This record gives sequence, structure tokens and C-alpha cells, in this order.
Amino acid sequence: MTIFPPDPDPDALRLKLARLRADRGWTYDELAGRTGLSRRTVIDLEHGRTTGSITTWHTLAHVFDVPLDQLLGALCSGHTPPGTPQS
Repeated sequence: MTIFPPDPDPDALRLKLARLRADRGWTYDELAGRTGLSRRTVIDLEHGRTTGSITTWHTLAHVFDVPLDQLLGALCSGHTPPGTPQS
């Protein structure tokens, strides 16, 4: 029997990115300048038109000074993340 994991929630991830950017008052251009990503990439990530690479998300985590697992943890919105102790 194959057990499939729950589907990730890419909308929660893009909303997390948008909140982090908005909380700092950064424009798309400012975030692009701080990360070295193109403005188009930043916009596409926030609007769900691209998923980005692990390197992209690693860069964003550093720029926002948040742990990578906290940033990508948004993908588990709506279900228990793996490795979480069950009560």
C-alpha cells in the first residue's frame, strides 16, 4: 500500500512571501535588489506564476532573516508538517 503525503499549499507560501515583503515595507524592486533576483522573478513568485528553486527560497530566507523551514513551512498549511509530534 502506497501512502501519499498531503498536497503542499503553494498559495500559503506565496502569501507568506508577500507578508514578509509588506511587513518590511519593501517594494518589488527593493526585494529584487536585496536578493539579486530579477524584479520579474519576485513578482512571479508572489503571484504564483513560478515556484522558484531551493536556491531562490534559501536566498529569500536569508534576506528576510527567517529560518528556511519557517518560510517553506507555509507549504504545510492545512495539514500537520512531517516530524511534528502527534498529541
